[in-house]
Amino acid sequence: MPTGELDRLLEADYLGDLQSRSIEEVRSMRDECRRAEDGLSFVRRQTQGRLDIVAAELARRAEGKGPSDAGDIVDMLPEILGHGVSTSGGIANVRPTSLGVPDDASRMIVELEGILHESSLLGLGQITDDELRQLVDRLTDYERTVSDRRRGLHDRLDALQAEIVRRYKTGEVSVESLLK
Repeated sequence: MPTGELDRLLEADYLGDLQSRSIEEVRSMRDECRRAEDGLSFVRRQTQGRLDIVAAELARRAEGKGPSDAGDIVDMLPEILGHGVSTSGGIANVRPTSLGVPDDASRMIVELEGILHESSLLGLGQITDDELRQLVDRLTDYERTVSDRRRGLHDRLDALQAEIVRRYKTGEVSVESLLK
């Protein structure tokens, strides 16, 4: 996502005086924050996946199994990327996601690729333990940055949604206004 756009949404004065804004403007602000959050969420999932793969390679080596080859890494992917995924409750409990890269995430994916390009994942067995630890540190830092930005967007989304709810509760806007 263009740095300027995300930075604009995260500026302290982005929300300004919400009560003075039209309901249409508040909804529009909520929608642009949602789109930005979708992009950040996508980048965060990509970062976490790469971090999990690198950490699994380090763990494998710590167990004395030695460096992986590409086939080992591919074979381990379901276990690595599937940890913590619960299948109880069915597919309805899984957050729907797009299969494509959200438009707003492109710049951040380029930043992530600068840390660890997806094509390099199969070559993790060829780098040293120290290099793997450095990758873990860099990916962890990047994930933290993305998560902090997401948290900032969630704060704005909460404020925008609270303002919309307040207006419905006070009668400033009605459900009929949605139909216009």
